[in-house]
Amino acid sequence: MEVFDPGEVDTALADLAWERTGDEIVKVHRSADFASSLAFVNAMGVLAEEMNHHPDVDIRWNVVTLRLTSHSAGGITALDIELARRIDALA
Repeated sequence: MEVFDPGEVDTALADLAWERTGDEIVKVHRSADFASSLAFVNAMGVLAEEMNHHPDVDIRWNVVTLRLTSHSAGGITALDIELARRIDALA
């Protein structure tokens, strides 16, 4: 899979709630409480499993931070952008 250059990533993220940080895209999702954070992560996990592409996940009570990159390709690819779109549709 082809790695996007930074400009391509920025263009792809223009309508998404993610930001580029180096070779990753990052989303910070805030929930009402811990239970809501877990519900979001569980819903996101279904999408990740369907795509066989899994973000790094950090849960801190009501804040969930997701980081996506295609490790096997060495950067951000169309797979990361597509999963980001699907995750954004959850919120």
